Amino acid sequence: MSENHALNDVSTPESENSIVAERREKLAKIREARVAYPNDFVRKDTLGDLAEQYASSTKEDLEAKRIEVAVAGRLMLKRVMGKASFVTVQDFTGSMQFFIREDAVGAQNYDDFKTFDLGDIIAATGYLFRTNTGELAVHVESLRLMAKNLRPLPDKFKGLQDTEMCYRQRYVDLVVNDGIKETFLKRATVVKTLRNALDEAGYTEVETPILQSIAGGASARPFITHHNSLDMDLYLRIATELYLKRLIVGGFEGVYEIGKNFRNEGMDKTHNPEFTCMELYVQYKDYNWMMNFTEKLLERICIAVNGSTETVVDGKTINFKAPYRRLPILDAIKEKTGYDLNGKSEEEIRQVCKELKMEEIDETMGKGKLIDEIFGEFCEGTYIQPTFITDYPVEMSPLTKMHRSKPGLTERFELMVNGKELANAYSELNDPLDQEERFKEQMRLADKGDDEAMIIDQDFLRALQYGMPPTSGIGIGIDRLVMLMTGQTTIQEVLFFPQMRPEKVVKKDAAAKYMELGIAEDWVPVIQKAGYNTVADMKDVNPQKLHQDICGINKKYKLELTNPSVNDVTEWIQKI
Repeated sequence: MSENHALNDVSTPESENSIVAERREKLAKIREARVAYPNDFVRKDTLGDLAEQYASSTKEDLEAKRIEVAVAGRLMLKRVMGKASFVTVQDFTGSMQFFIREDAVGAQNYDDFKTFDLGDIIAATGYLFRTNTGELAVHVESLRLMAKNLRPLPDKFKGLQDTEMCYRQRYVDLVVNDGIKETFLKRATVVKTLRNALDEAGYTEVETPILQSIAGGASARPFITHHNSLDMDLYLRIATELYLKRLIVGGFEGVYEIGKNFRNEGMDKTHNPEFTCMELYVQYKDYNWMMNFTEKLLERICIAVNGSTETVVDGKTINFKAPYRRLPILDAIKEKTGYDLNGKSEEEIRQVCKELKMEEIDETMGKGKLIDEIFGEFCEGTYIQPTFITDYPVEMSPLTKMHRSKPGLTERFELMVNGKELANAYSELNDPLDQEERFKEQMRLADKGDDEAMIIDQDFLRALQYGMPPTSGIGIGIDRLVMLMTGQTTIQEVLFFPQMRPEKVVKKDAAAKYMELGIAEDWVPVIQKAGYNTVADMKDVNPQKLHQDICGINKKYKLELTNPSVNDVTEWIQKI
């Protein structure tokens, strides 16, 4: 039953439970005979390393050297052929065939092996050889079961095809679907390369609080929790910015943090409520320096991950080779909409929004929010190649230093790639009095109903009053960066365990209820696969439609069941 792959695709919780029950019985017998989950096997070799090391060794070379190995992994394929069998075993590094003969491992061990199920973790010792087809394999001399798999794996050839199930059960996705592990290994390369570059530049990696009394450092809706001992509400951080800048005040030359932020906002293809961000702050630098640093950093990361400065996302080739285009945000809006917003008041910009037929605009939005909405709707998605959008109006940038030569604007940039923001950076505001006024303006927006406006952080203002050197800072979204470097189009594909809605439990009747209607037990999974999860679901259904549905499934999955007649189906329904 455990190796009937066709039925895996039409299995019900009941049929899966029968497989689990069967394997539990096997486990009980193992417990009676020996230690069920031993921990005394010493693995000396990994399959991928062996395949690489002996790729060029001939059959004669291997016979002459008799290279002994001790390997372990998950049983993925099994072909029992009398007193000799081939299995495919997979570990973290790759997969390899094992050749198992009764006269090599002993009759009792061979009988035990024949009870092994796909998904079991096994260990073996033996020696390398080449099969008649020239494939490198392990000739097994001893074999042990290390961990019993109680749940059936999806068909190895079809994989785990339900996208939502892949996200919920990533542990299964990693086992049966090719390419998943490679995506996350590339993610590790992204983070490692980023960290190495920052460390080589002399900057210090630090850790700052996740639980914060004020949700500061960004404009976003926070998660709220409660500290019982202190009897106070706390926020999961939405950004690391304000604590990192406190460390710049304290004298650090440059600090960075790679960590989780949390924002209680929507979920879609590019947003997850918890996400990984890198923030960096460096003394005596400005946003021009930061643009130069960022484009060189991303070029280095792309080469480390992909071997070149190019990556392909959804059929589009994106080139991270420096330098990148630099475009002021108001110029971008004028370029895409024809409207020049320079010097315009809030009401004038609101009128522009109406002329652009923007329906999502409301009275709670101030000047900065209105400009942000225009850019988001008409401009952001058009920048596929890396582009620095610069010089944001002060209303959009409460933590940014005023532009040195352009009144009303700030020294800020956002890096757009593939139509989305990848990074956000400033010449940091270090005037405590100016900062206090901007916080107050944010509070006025909050009073108008903007639930993403910043709250005044008095301790941060106090820190600025001690004096912060001229500083530049940047935040880079790691998840989006990994999406770009690995060619993924959804953020869920680069998160091991993305946030999901609660799993729906579909009510299904037991097979006995269907059998009371005269339905053969073998047909129950097929009927439920067709969408009739309870007997009541079949009531008032057109018999010909039900007949067509279940016979179609029988044919599609080659179940080779004897089809009922339309009259049989009619009688089932009449008994309900």
